Order: sequence, then structure tokens, then C-alpha cells
Amino acid sequence: MPSSLLPENEAERINALNEYRILGTSPEQSYDDITKIAATVCSAPIALMSLVDVDRQWFKSKVGVDIQETPRDWSFCAHAIHSSDPLIVPDATMDSRFIDNPLVCGDPQIRLYAGFPLENTASLRVGTLCVIDRRPRYLTDRECDVMKALARQVVAFLELRKKSINLIESFCTHSSGNRMISTCSYCRKAQDQNGEWMHLDKYLSQRSSLKFTHGICDSCIEQHFPEVLDVWRSEDELKASEP
Repeated sequence: MPSSLLPENEAERINALNEYRILGTSPEQSYDDITKIAATVCSAPIALMSLVDVDRQWFKSKVGVDIQETPRDWSFCAHAIHSSDPLIVPDATMDSRFIDNPLVCGDPQIRLYAGFPLENTASLRVGTLCVIDRRPRYLTDRECDVMKALARQVVAFLELRKKSINLIESFCTHSSGNRMISTCSYCRKAQDQNGEWMHLDKYLSQRSSLKFTHGICDSCIEQHFPEVLDVWRSEDELKASEP
């Protein structure tokens, strides 16, 4: 794609996209639900969650098409990521940017394109949630409002994915670079990067926002507090014998 058509923050944008580690992953129900809702609300035969990579647009979720990706040069979404505002093209055959586009001249014969940017909190737009129709038309204000809300939900899922990955990696990173948590086989304490042994819940609390509460499992009650277990069993038997 010509550099003049690239966003000014293209390097940062691609880095943000890669941080989600989602390109090439399998379909997921959470994203598929959103594209289905988008297609239904907008009465559109095609709905896509499109992520704009370096030289392609890749579909994490899709309704109404079988292809998984297209060249970025063909991508309507590559135009949509230049602005925070939706890109609405009522009739692609009347738009000089797209009139010769293979996706307009051939399958899926795009006429209406409505792309809603997937913009994170750093104002980096990694792709779009879009609906497509084979006939020229506009979206209603209500349909646009729903699409904006769904696009925000997609971004929330992406951010949650990134945070989950980072959290898991923080648990698995050891000072030696083995990406493992070293734990004692007997007391289950964890060893930090300074060689200090500490309770596993303390280790995890220092490296995440997790909070812990404590109880006693049935096996430990039986092993360490058998008299308490006997009392509980007696109470249960008494209750069972009551009319």
C-alpha cells in the first residue's frame, strides 16, 4: 500500500495490534456473537470483525463470507482506520476510491460498506467492525448507534485478552528466563527473582491485582481437624433423624 495511504501512527498501530496476539487464532464465540448481532440489527448479509495488518486485512469473525483475509490494498477497512468516525459508503460504485475495487467489481459485490473503527484508549485503530450489503443504501441512526456500541465491546474483549495474556506471563516469568514459577515441592512456597521464598498467594498478589481469601478444604479438615469433622457429621446425622 502506498505510504500516503498509511496512518501517520502506522508503526504504533501495528504494534498495538500485535499486542493482542489474535491474528491467525481460531474463531471465538464472543466475537462471533457480535458479528451475528451486527448483521441482524443492520439487516446486512455480511458482517466482519476485520483487523488491518501490515499487508492484509484478516477476519477474526465473519458472517456471510467464506474468505479469511484479503490484500490490504483491497480493504475498505484500511480507509476506515484513518478516522475515529465511521466510514459509511452508501454505494461503492459511485465512490472513486472503490469503483475499481475487486470486491466491488466481483464477489461479494460490495455496495453499502459501513465500517466502525476498533479504537483503543491510545486512539490507535486496529481494524473495524463492519457491515456490507450488495445493494446501495444507508444505515439508520439507530443502526449506527448499535454498531458503535458493538465496536466498543469488541475493543473491550481485545483489551481483556491482552491483560489476561500479560497476567499469565507475569506469573510464568522467572528471573532465570525459564518462564516458570519455582515452587517448593513440600510447602508450595514460590521463589522470587531474589531467591526469597514466600507463600504462593503473596507471590501472585505482588505481581497482579488478584486478592485472596482463605478457607480449609475438606481433605485438610479431615487430616488436621478430625474432631471438628466428627462434630459436623454428628450434627448432620441428628438433622437427618429429625422428623
